[in-house]
Amino acid sequence: MDLQELCNRAEITDLITGYTRPIDTGDRARLVTVFTRDARIDYTSWGGIAGGLATVRDWLAKVLPALPHRQHAICQIDFRLDGDRAEAIAYFLNPMTTLAEDGSEGLYRCGGLYHHKLIRTPDGWRSRELFEETVWTAA
Repeated sequence: MDLQELCNRAEITDLITGYTRPIDTGDRARLVTVFTRDARIDYTSWGGIAGGLATVRDWLAKVLPALPHRQHAICQIDFRLDGDRAEAIAYFLNPMTTLAEDGSEGLYRCGGLYHHKLIRTPDGWRSRELFEETVWTAA
């Protein structure tokens, strides 16, 4: 493994972590630092939607308030680098609190894999496609 591959791996790892922070904090505007403008994001395995960045950001604005506390953990990341393109699969764990109509909180947990197709842009690595493969859930 040469220095450039190590740098690519570090930058992509930072990007994947950078994806989780806007979701966990609710700062959806920050997702533009993770995705290309024409990115496709697919949450259908979790029961969500698939669409472009703007559509998904609008959907997140409606969905995330029902999950007031979110805390992603990114685990193993598998890389396939090919010049200015890459694919990365990252394991995730995501415990969240749910908000019931009476105001009480419950605990919801899920885990799975994030499948990213990435491209190096003038602004650094960006995800062109994200497919969230939810493997398990627990309420």
